[in-house]
Amino acid sequence: MNEKTYFNLNTSGLGYVNRVRTITPKRGDPFLCCDIAALCGAADAVEYVRFDCKVTGNEARKLIARCKQAVNEKRKVLIHFRLGDLYVDMFTYSKGERKGETGVSLKARLLYIGFVKIDGEVVWQAENQDTADAAA
Repeated sequence: MNEKTYFNLNTSGLGYVNRVRTITPKRGDPFLCCDIAALCGAADAVEYVRFDCKVTGNEARKLIARCKQAVNEKRKVLIHFRLGDLYVDMFTYSKGERKGETGVSLKARLLYIGFVKIDGEVVWQAENQDTADAAA
């Protein structure tokens, strides 16, 4: 039997959820996306790295859909996340100050959410982190 094997590169961290939206491609089924502003650096001088994510994990899809209203209300939605299949996408700004300039976006698949906090309050947490990690 010729079974394929893969090497997975995953990124995990904490980040704020923004721009929850459903994308409807010309071909194929609609899919859920969101941006994650991931926290990095020293706690007293936090920096952010933005990821544009296609939400692919089953539980992650349910959770992000449930968080959409809070995000639209500009509430602080913080998640523990795991991303996979990270890649760089180049694009050209079509409007604004940077119109015509080349931009770069980090894209990934949102696979797993360990917890969700809204305005500092835990509203959902994975039952068993180890089991959830293995399932993702």
